Amino acid sequence: MTLEEFVHQANTWGQQRTPFLFLVDFEKQKPWIKPLAEVEEREVLYDFPLCRNTRPTPAKAIILRAQPNGAAPYQPRFEKVMEHLLRGDSFLANLTIKTRVETEHTLREIYHAGAARYKMCFRDEFVFFSPETFVTVADGRISSFPMKGTSDVARDPDGQRILADPKEMAEHVTIVDLIRNDLSGVAHAVQATRFRYLSKIVTPHRSLWQVSSEIVGNVSEYFSSRLGDLLVSLLPAGSISGAPKKKTMEIIAEAEGETRGYYTGVAGVFDGHTLDSAVMIRYLEKQNGQLFYRSGGGITARSEWEREYAEALAKIYVPLY
Repeated sequence: MTLEEFVHQANTWGQQRTPFLFLVDFEKQKPWIKPLAEVEEREVLYDFPLCRNTRPTPAKAIILRAQPNGAAPYQPRFEKVMEHLLRGDSFLANLTIKTRVETEHTLREIYHAGAARYKMCFRDEFVFFSPETFVTVADGRISSFPMKGTSDVARDPDGQRILADPKEMAEHVTIVDLIRNDLSGVAHAVQATRFRYLSKIVTPHRSLWQVSSEIVGNVSEYFSSRLGDLLVSLLPAGSISGAPKKKTMEIIAEAEGETRGYYTGVAGVFDGHTLDSAVMIRYLEKQNGQLFYRSGGGITARSEWEREYAEALAKIYVPLY
């Protein structure tokens, strides 16, 4: 399916109030969309706040044995991004890595064991557990919840350390400004209603603070007939690309040297009235029979490669809550 075909289909089903499930990859090369009534469990398992096709199950600790590539491949990629940042080509760039992991569990077993606001197992290709909402649209309002900033609860018990960190503040402000600008293209009266609030994620190894903001705006009552256009105009998510978005996307492609595919793309559901979607992070994929975990973080001119690499490795987990 082409992107143009995806947009047309989403617009049509939105206008007809036909519920559907969708995916759009980071590069917007492999969009996928299907009516909810036709989604089969053998192909896709999903559990979103708006709807699900699997019953909630008790979380179970899944141990992923990471096989990191080490700093040697990461450092030159970081330095390439930093070169652009110091030159002023970008203010913030999200740099990601792919780490091979080992486990005795299948992707479907991992899906049932983990817990998150949004989770999905797509065929035998990938599973994700995302805490980050991309956009929701309901009752004439569009909301986005960019997530930027991670801190270990053991070293930051009340979360004040990450909230006071100048680098983290600058990174978050940049993303909030970017998302406000993005939403202003499809909505009016856009404003940040909550700025830098904390949420806790529990993993088998540690608990983490995540820092998010809430940005809302008003949309036309006819938004459902333009769902495809609305979604594509906002992609990719600012929190996993950077600012300015177009140039930073070029920098990311140069530094990472491979496509991301569905990782850091968007998955969502339309129930006939409300749209709810997530950024596909906390992502585990299968390639040629091997499993790889994709993770990363935002890089600014104040970043240090050792710290950023450690943060990317710390995000390799299946969340319990």
